[in-house]
Amino acid sequence: MNIQFTRHRRLRNSNNLRAMVRETHLRPEDFIYPIFVVEGDNKKNEVPSMPGVYHLSLDLLNQEIEEVISLGVKSVILFGVPDEKDDVGTQAYHDNGIVQRATRQVKETFPELVVVADTCLCQYTDHGHCGIVENGQVLNDPTLDLLARTAISQAKAGADIIAPSNMMDGFVAAIRHGLDEAGFEHIPVMSYAVKYASAFYGPFRDAAHSTPQFGDRKTYQMDPANRDEALREAQSDLEEGADFLIVKPALSYLDIIRDVKNQFNVPIVAYNVSGEYSMIKAAAQNGWVDEKALVMEMLVGMKRAGVDLIITYFAKDAARWIREDQ
Repeated sequence: MNIQFTRHRRLRNSNNLRAMVRETHLRPEDFIYPIFVVEGDNKKNEVPSMPGVYHLSLDLLNQEIEEVISLGVKSVILFGVPDEKDDVGTQAYHDNGIVQRATRQVKETFPELVVVADTCLCQYTDHGHCGIVENGQVLNDPTLDLLARTAISQAKAGADIIAPSNMMDGFVAAIRHGLDEAGFEHIPVMSYAVKYASAFYGPFRDAAHSTPQFGDRKTYQMDPANRDEALREAQSDLEEGADFLIVKPALSYLDIIRDVKNQFNVPIVAYNVSGEYSMIKAAAQNGWVDEKALVMEMLVGMKRAGVDLIITYFAKDAARWIREDQ
């Protein structure tokens, strides 16, 4: 056969050769593991819609953290599920709130672990929205003060990173100003800069007990049809003082991740959200997919799209699989 063509397969002949030329790599330190902490004692209750994800009381939290660290994962993000809720989310910014207590406990025992604090009101309000509600409307500006108070209380408890997820206009500016005024100018802000009003959040709302009691969140979270708006949101948050930019969800928004990465020279974070997790878990439990292969392909796709870090419920599994393959 006397024709000319390029032999790309030369670089695929063996596993070691493929590893030599691999362009994208996953490491356990790329992952941020979400943990849901609850009030009470001796509680480890599986979230019905998220197999393998649990509500954990503080007396069992250290055991979970020890496993996370043993797998090489260097960061967790803490979500609180309080027993008491009210219309202004008081437990979100109470110095003895569930996230604040969990943060103090983790940092006292595992000081090198990076603790990210989710900074929002929705799981602390009795109406389930991410801000103050009046006459059925979520009020932007009055909410900012509560978000700043929440961030300050979390920083006082020892949080290494503040991660505000509410999508109020000006939330990064308010939090940055509040942190700086309180003497926490060294604490970075990991902004949920690009957060879509997505159907993929359902299982998380089951886990965080944060389903809105009326309406939806489309007046403050982004329309999934919009692309240019993501860049405007990210630009605003950077100008207001964000140090990291989160894109949420991840799997259906890889184009947005790449756009944000191309435009901004800061660490980009993907949130591999609950619906993405639960779909794979359900399919794997039915024997329809190879869970390990599918998860690792998905996470590599996120890294290839441009993210530096991934918030994922698969963090422990993925770290374990990486270790086994090595």
